[in-house]
Amino acid sequence: MPRSLAILKVGRVAIITRGRYAGKKVVLIQPQDSGTKSHPYPHALVAGIERYPQQITRRMSKTRQTKRSKVKPFIKVINYNHLMPTRYTLELEGLKGVVTADTFKEVSQREDAKKTVKKALEERYTSGKNRWFFTPLRF
Repeated sequence: MPRSLAILKVGRVAIITRGRYAGKKVVLIQPQDSGTKSHPYPHALVAGIERYPQQITRRMSKTRQTKRSKVKPFIKVINYNHLMPTRYTLELEGLKGVVTADTFKEVSQREDAKKTVKKALEERYTSGKNRWFFTPLRF
């Protein structure tokens, strides 16, 4: 049994430890403890931040503030071995139906899902909740 199945639930924030997105924060959308035919290992469908929003100061104009608070998301299937769960959770209710295993079959579906994720994350960022999730890791 993999190391931390009990912790890896929907909404849990984790950090990717390997690959292209190493050091990026993600939210688990759909954990698969037993694996599937296409991915025969324990894995999770995740949505994360590829490019974090930049810092904003009061002196900046409104347009500059909106430009700097943009988020570039990604969605991916990741092996549990490459996820490090954190104590944080993030409720993104709208994403569960939008991002599924079928999303990856077609490019257009994937792009639509990314747009929805982007919208949800930017709303969450502008509301000021979950500050830690929107700051890049420093190490």
